Amino acid sequence: MFLRTILNTAHRMVYPFLPIFARGLGVELSTMSLLMTVRSLIGVTSPLFAPIADRRGRKFGMLLGIVVFTLGVGLVAIYPNIWTLGAALILAVIGKYMFDPSMQAYFGDRIPYAQRGTALAITEVAWSMAFIIGVPAMGFLIAKFSWSAPFPVLTTLGVFIFITIWRIIPNTDPHHELTSNSQAGYRAVFSSKPAMAGISIALWASAGNELVNVIFGVWLEDSFGLKIAALAGASAVIGISELSGEGLVAFATDRLGKPLALTIGLVGNAMASILLPIIGHTQIGALIGLFLFYITFEYVMVSHIPLMTELVPSARATILSMNVTGHSIGRALGAFLAAVIYQQFGFVFVALTAVIFNLAGLLALRRMQKG
Repeated sequence: MFLRTILNTAHRMVYPFLPIFARGLGVELSTMSLLMTVRSLIGVTSPLFAPIADRRGRKFGMLLGIVVFTLGVGLVAIYPNIWTLGAALILAVIGKYMFDPSMQAYFGDRIPYAQRGTALAITEVAWSMAFIIGVPAMGFLIAKFSWSAPFPVLTTLGVFIFITIWRIIPNTDPHHELTSNSQAGYRAVFSSKPAMAGISIALWASAGNELVNVIFGVWLEDSFGLKIAALAGASAVIGISELSGEGLVAFATDRLGKPLALTIGLVGNAMASILLPIIGHTQIGALIGLFLFYITFEYVMVSHIPLMTELVPSARATILSMNVTGHSIGRALGAFLAAVIYQQFGFVFVALTAVIFNLAGLLALRRMQKG
C-alpha cells in the first residue's frame, strides 16, 4: 500500500495541476489533454507485458515495472521540457501497468476468493493516499519551486521502491507455477465471454471517470479561480472520498458479493454524475459533488478487481493486464472527449456523458453475469 502510493502519486498529480503544467511548459490545455490521451492509449499495450509475471514470476514483473517507472520520472528530473514530460508520462504508466497486475496476481495466488475483496481493498488504499498525501505534497513542491520539482523526488523514491521489493518479496514462489505457453493464457481470456464483459466494465467506468478527472481542475479554476494550494486541497477531498470507498469495499463487498457491489457502485456513480453540476455552483457544493463522484467510482473499481482475479484463474496475470487495457481504452476515450465536450458545451454535458458510460457498464455487468 505504501509503495503503491508513490507510484499512484506520479500518476495522479497530473490531473489537478494540468493547467499549471501547461503554463509552465508554455503549451495549450489541448496539448496536455492530447498527452493524457496518449498516456491512456499506451495502456492498450499492457497485454504484451502480461506473460512476464506468469512466465518469469510475480517478483520479476514488479521489479521490472519499478525500473521503467524510475527511468521515466528521471528524464524530467534531468531535463524538464514537454518532450521529457511526455516520455515520463508514457514510461511511468507502462511501469505501473507492469507492477500492478504482478502485485495483484501475487495476492490473488495466496488469498482465498472469499477474503480477496478485503485484502485487495487494503492495497487499493494507495490510490486514495496518493490524493490525500502525495498530490498535496507535490503541490507544495510545485508552489515553492517549479512545475518540475516533484520529479527528482519521485526518482529517488523509485529507487527506494525497487530496493524494498527486492528485499521483502521471496525469490521462490510455491504459490505460483511458472507457465511456458503465453498464447494459452491469451486464448483462455479471449474465449471467455464473462472475462471480456468484465474487461468492458473497466472500459466504460474508466471513461466516465476520466471525463471528470481531466476537467475538474480546469472547472474549479474557471468557476472559482482556485489556485495551486486550493487545487491540492480539492485533491485531498477526493482522496478522502476514495479512501472511504475502499473502506466500504473492505467492509461490504465480500459480504454482498462482487456483482451486487458493482451494481451499487455503477448506479451510485451515475447518480453522483447527475448531481455534480447541480450542486457545483459553490465551492462547497462542488467539493461535495466530487466527494460523492469519487467514492462511488472507487467502490466500482475496488469491487471489480477481486472479481476479475477469479474469472480465469489459469491466466491470472494475463486477465488482470487485459483489465488494465480496458481501463486504458476507457481513459483514452474519456481524456479525448473531456476537453472537447467541456470547451464546446460546458461541464453539464461532461457529467451527462459520464452517466451514459456508467449505464453501458451496467449492461456489460449483466452480460457477464449471464455468462
